[in-house]
Amino acid sequence: MIKNIVSLALMMVSVALSFKHGWDTFNYKKNPEALKMMGELGITETMIPIFGGVTLLIGVLLLIPKTFFLGNMLNAISILIIMALAMRVGNFKMVLIELPFLMMPLVLIWLKYPFLKN
Repeated sequence: MIKNIVSLALMMVSVALSFKHGWDTFNYKKNPEALKMMGELGITETMIPIFGGVTLLIGVLLLIPKTFFLGNMLNAISILIIMALAMRVGNFKMVLIELPFLMMPLVLIWLKYPFLKN
């Protein structure tokens, strides 16, 4: 029971972060700091909506039991891409900040979808 509660809490945090980051990515013109950070990582302005769409898709996939694993895999891959881009430009502080967010989908895969009968 505790495992299910922890899994549900982590899943809700992960879904909320996916929707928030996806929405913020689509509204990047209102946030010049985000645009500057993405520019430093080498993400072009034409790629920004694609990242926003993928991030929103990840949030939806996490909510569906049959796509829970795929959503977590895509989430981990997207975080790894951000970390790799940050390492390429020498921003190791960002890499360290992203580490806990990389652990979240991996722990969720291990815990499995909450309240799913085996």
